[in-house]
Order: sequence, then structure tokens, then C-alpha cells
Amino acid sequence: MSKLTLGSYPHLLGFEQLERLLERSSKTGNEGYPPFNIEQTSDFSYRITLAVAGFAEADLSITVEDRQLVIRGRQSDNSEGRVFLHRGIAARQFQRMFVLADGVEVGEAVMENGLLHVDLTRAVPEAVVQTINIRKG
Repeated sequence: MSKLTLGSYPHLLGFEQLERLLERSSKTGNEGYPPFNIEQTSDFSYRITLAVAGFAEADLSITVEDRQLVIRGRQSDNSEGRVFLHRGIAARQFQRMFVLADGVEVGEAVMENGLLHVDLTRAVPEAVVQTINIRKG
């Protein structure tokens, strides 16, 4: 059984980069932590919301690396000298990655009630019509 690629479809020309993006997004290894929502806030904007209760703004970093939005969290373990009878809230780190399409830009990030909101906007595409002249041979 051979793997179907976008190159095996004769009408899809120049989509090799899309295939690489799909492959890369399937390998990001995002487990289930932290949980997140993605909502469309308008025709050309989105909001990613991560539940990051227990993290301070200083514990989080947001970067764009090679068309990927990368959100990392690392809590400092300040449990020195404390005795826990039960420890159900662990200080754990995470990394969430989201592949961004061309034209999608990361806007502001806001922390609110244990939720991290990251706003994204997509450029409005221009309608382009190009006429190709036919030369006599």
C-alpha cells in the first residue's frame, strides 16, 4: 500500500509546502495539556484560549517559529519547606504548537482569570485576475 501525497493529484500543482505543513502539524505531539479552545471571532480573525490556571505571565512565553505559534509554560516549583498531605496540583511545564497559514499574524495576548487569550488575524485576500496572452506559434 503506497502513501498518497498531494503530488499524486495532477490538478494540485505547487502544494508541496501544504503537505509539509500537514505532516509537521501531525507530529507536534500536543498531548491534552493544557486544554484550549479556538474560536473564529470574525471573518478574518481567530482567538486561541488556553486554560493556564496557576501560571503567571512570567511563567509563559509566546513565540512564532517557522510559521508555528509556540506557547510554552514553565512554573517554578516553590514547594520548598512545605509539607503536602496530598499534591494533586503539580507544577508542570507544557508546550503547545499551532501551525499558522501564510498571512496569519499573531496579535496581542491577554491573561484573564487563568485563561490565556491569543488573538490572530488573517490578511484579507485580494481578488486577482490575470489574463494570459496567447502567442501565435
